[in-house]
Amino acid sequence: MLGMEDQVVPESVGLCARRLERVSAWMEEQVARERLPGLCTLIWRRGGVAFLECRGYRDVERAQPVTADTVFRIYSMTKPVTSVALMMLYEEGRFQLDDPVARYIPAFRDMQVMAGVDVGKPRLVPADSLITIRQLLTHTSGLTYGFMHANPVDALYREHAVDFARRHETLAELVERLTALPLIAQPGTAWNYSVATDVLGHLVEVLSGEHLADFFRRRILEPLGMQDTDFSVQARGRDRFAALYGPRGGMGLSDVNTMRSPAELPPERPGGLTLLEGALDSPFLHPARACSGGGGLVGTVGDYLRFCRMLLNGGALDGERLLGPRTVAFMTRNHLGGDMASMGQPRFSEASFEGIGFGLGFSVTLDPVRAQILGSAGEYGWGGAASTAFWIDPQEEMIVILMTQLLPSSTYPLRRELRTLGYQAVLD
Repeated sequence: MLGMEDQVVPESVGLCARRLERVSAWMEEQVARERLPGLCTLIWRRGGVAFLECRGYRDVERAQPVTADTVFRIYSMTKPVTSVALMMLYEEGRFQLDDPVARYIPAFRDMQVMAGVDVGKPRLVPADSLITIRQLLTHTSGLTYGFMHANPVDALYREHAVDFARRHETLAELVERLTALPLIAQPGTAWNYSVATDVLGHLVEVLSGEHLADFFRRRILEPLGMQDTDFSVQARGRDRFAALYGPRGGMGLSDVNTMRSPAELPPERPGGLTLLEGALDSPFLHPARACSGGGGLVGTVGDYLRFCRMLLNGGALDGERLLGPRTVAFMTRNHLGGDMASMGQPRFSEASFEGIGFGLGFSVTLDPVRAQILGSAGEYGWGGAASTAFWIDPQEEMIVILMTQLLPSSTYPLRRELRTLGYQAVLD
């Protein structure tokens, strides 16, 4: 929980309090227009929280307001945590990044690639190479997500229930089913958002000999004091857990918009909310057998701030070191040959990927001008399916975190709007 001692006067860290009022107005507008049920926004700079405000409701039906200690589903903001867990094992010499994952998970030994469809049947060819651990970290492995609805392999994922949100199975069972299906591209040739980080979560289990939740708790969450973060809502946080919403008439992740033509005028949604999952009947209230390293965590804005501060501080926080500074610097550099657009992903969610690269678990801004958004080269971060987001700007010594619960994240350009509002308040 954030305390008053964490708060600083904005001007003392180079931010303008008057300009930050624009963030407040933007937050109020999101709730008033029923774009979001409620939200919490935090801006940290140079050692203190310069902005922390909450608006709206964590549970609209029960009229419970969003507070700084609200517990949110952070979904894919789990991925950086899993990447850190794996790189902690890397620092211990357990593997090398160019190791084939099949060395540790033999089911990946004989992967095939979808080369097309002939008379309604998939045409498969053998993979040219084995998938490496680095390719899993960078989403260049050829894996995909079933919710994409973009190609025949996505449909196979849905048909065979390759869904790491299926909390009643083990990660080993889900990975075994995954490896029976083809890849959508040859390993290393394209950037495709995927279940790769869920595979990495299983790899953490294989390498450490621990259940993923136990490893997280012992090696990351407890050392960092992330008391409300876990793969299920703890008893102490149940009365603070948020409900999950979609836009009016929404269908959850089935609505995700991963590709949109530049010639297409984006539709204007009229506002309005649909309850997708109540705070009192969520699967996250119960322990999970399969802990999704790609999207299974819940947590608070204060907890995630501690994770971000550890990264910005080169892998340590309050005397607890998780990673060495050089490892963090290595993870947060671009590991692609170019930007994500040049790797076959011109857009994802609501954002263009021109000028955006990818490191080991994070997107990395290469060129803000090409990305057409305020920011700094070297800024890194990611977001979650329910419109949560974070980014860390080492150049500005700045962290921004957005917590809300609207699925999918492609509904509105919230992250781009907040990015502009955050940076326009920086005065030095």
